[in-house]
Amino acid sequence: MRAPISVVIPILNAATALPACLAALVEGLQAGLIREVILSDGGSTDGTRALAEGWGAEVVSGAPSRGGQLRRGCDAAQGAWLLVLHADTVLASGWSDAVQDHMARRADGAGWFRLRFDQRGLAPRLMAGWANLRSGLGLPYGDQGLLLPRALYDAVGGYPDQPLMEDVALARALRGRLTRLNGVAVTSAEKYRRQGWLRRGGRNLWTLTRYAMGASPEALAESYRRS
Repeated sequence: MRAPISVVIPILNAATALPACLAALVEGLQAGLIREVILSDGGSTDGTRALAEGWGAEVVSGAPSRGGQLRRGCDAAQGAWLLVLHADTVLASGWSDAVQDHMARRADGAGWFRLRFDQRGLAPRLMAGWANLRSGLGLPYGDQGLLLPRALYDAVGGYPDQPLMEDVALARALRGRLTRLNGVAVTSAEKYRRQGWLRRGGRNLWTLTRYAMGASPEALAESYRRS
């Protein structure tokens, strides 16, 4: 019997963060859960592809767009389940038990991990708390990971090929079929440290608000790059 899970990770110049992300997946390999790891590259120039291939991952390539990269990666996946991660997210020890429990209990539903930042302090705790609250209301972001049956992914149309808010678009399509997994995704706080916790958190909230009001993902992505 083949392992059930295809792991899909979008990458773009992720050589620094990727090793920790991949190392955490060894737990799933040892548990017999992971069939393949697919890295969807958007044109890396820093050795990310060589690193990925050294880990035995499959690499698919295309234009640098988070939604498009995820769609290509999921299209290439052969597993009955998809586990979508960001390259700077590390699943905490014990994640494989949480995944197996979900697959046994919610074979037709999707799940997200509780978020934690790789930095201590009040600001990281508050920001993670907000993210977990938002996720409980049906809007988990990509840095919390997403586990779902391939059949459900196909049924809702998969990731849209758009440069931003692709995770929100898919979460909307999965509304009512998302639950929290009993596991933790530890994500990098580097961008928050560099830009400031309040500034980046406020920008993310404003971007989400604009998207909900009908702004195009292309316009949002352009604004995001400028700031």
